[in-house]
Amino acid sequence: MYLLLYNISLLAFRAGIRVAALMNPKAKLWLRGRKNIFETLEQTFSKGQKMIWFHCASLGEFEQGRPVLEKIKADYPQHAILVTFFSPSGYEVRKDYKQADYIFYLPLDSAANAKRFLEIVNPSLVIFVKYEFWFYYFKNIRERKIPFLLLSAVFRNNQVFFKWYGSLYRKMLHSFTHLFVQDHHSKELLKTIGFEQNVSVAGDTRFDRVAEIAEKFEPLSLIESFCNDQKVIVAGSTWPDDENILNEVFSTIHDASLKLIIAPHETGINHLDQLKNIFPSAVFYSALETHLANVPAGRPEAIGTILIIDHVGLLSRLYHYGHITYVGGGFTRDGIHNILEAAAYGRPVVFGPVYKKYREAIELIEAEGAQSFSTAGQLKQLFFTLLNDPVGYNQKCEASKRYVELNKGATARILRFIQEKRLLTN
Repeated sequence: MYLLLYNISLLAFRAGIRVAALMNPKAKLWLRGRKNIFETLEQTFSKGQKMIWFHCASLGEFEQGRPVLEKIKADYPQHAILVTFFSPSGYEVRKDYKQADYIFYLPLDSAANAKRFLEIVNPSLVIFVKYEFWFYYFKNIRERKIPFLLLSAVFRNNQVFFKWYGSLYRKMLHSFTHLFVQDHHSKELLKTIGFEQNVSVAGDTRFDRVAEIAEKFEPLSLIESFCNDQKVIVAGSTWPDDENILNEVFSTIHDASLKLIIAPHETGINHLDQLKNIFPSAVFYSALETHLANVPAGRPEAIGTILIIDHVGLLSRLYHYGHITYVGGGFTRDGIHNILEAAAYGRPVVFGPVYKKYREAIELIEAEGAQSFSTAGQLKQLFFTLLNDPVGYNQKCEASKRYVELNKGATARILRFIQEKRLLTN
């Protein structure tokens, strides 16, 4: 019964994505990326090649699994790396990633697709990052007795695995050789449905990733010229509600030396036009070099105070320049985006009220490296305190940095398991 419903949902999704593709660019990319994919796969892969398959739903999961991928690439150079994405927002950004040998969209789950995909790829090890559960892929992996790992997973009481109707998804969990979860709560939840021997708390690999980025920081010369050694608020992954409240607050802070950099979550032309309407004096990053070249000598105030980033891939480095970091998404249904990229630089982090499902947000508030707000008045007070209380500010910087440092190590734990179990040397 549940498998029938699962199959109906796949058919409905396929039909829905075809309709959506008539108007939605992402849906169109989703379909285009899967066109003739099996023919392409058959032409690409050679028989007998040792392969490790990483699957990531989207860009966030890719960045989460990246430390493990790169360490495996270094330790097992005789194996090729295949990365698949479900979402265009992951594939389109990382399709030229050099550490992977092959990057493709994952064909939609079905009995025929899963069988054909695994026959072509024939991986020695399969690694899924955080989530995405596809019945037929999992069934074929289990039947082929391929070692199968789940990385950086988080389980919550309200998920389908723990419901009376979740038997199909509980069955999927049995396909994994081992589940690496982020926290003890996830491990205890899995124990209630019979998973105990093949579960371990490894932590969150994102801590390793953001720490590495901060340690290997590469300066952005144009951004440094814009900042001009002045205090900057860097707002990353913002949505319209974030941008409106930032405008309301920033316009009431009468400090000509304070600057604001906004890196919106969506960089489509419509959203960028909306941002320009909200911040009419702002400069776009794409025009910054020309703008700076036209600034008269001896007039640094002519550089401006607001910069909009209309370019993808800079955010993890932008946070380095923030005296205060603002992470967007806290007014959306799904909640805040990645706060660890900001915390890794030892910066105070502020965000909106929708954050309770993110363990790192709760813990960073408890560690006093982050603060949440709900109104423009509260945000203005947070900014005022962080800008005018150097002792308190430095304590929050230290708290953020210390929190990231204390939570590193998940990548090493996972690699140790792979080595000890000889998953790639049998």
